[in-house]
Amino acid sequence: MTENFEENTMLDEHMNQVFDWSDSDMPIRDALWDYYMQSNAKDTIKTEEAMKKYLDMSDSDIKADAEKLLKK
Repeated sequence: MTENFEENTMLDEHMNQVFDWSDSDMPIRDALWDYYMQSNAKDTIKTEEAMKKYLDMSDSDIKADAEKLLKK
């Protein structure tokens, strides 16, 4: 049995391709991970829990949340 996975989501897009305010070539997934790692005092378990919600979010919700958290 094969499972179908989305091959590309908003999480895989590079920050500078999605946001005109970013010059980072980092994928949104990695930028959010770094944000939560800093917020959770580098606790991987807490960061993993915080990131799980993005698996069920729409691309527009991911984009809005990333902009709210990451825009400086």
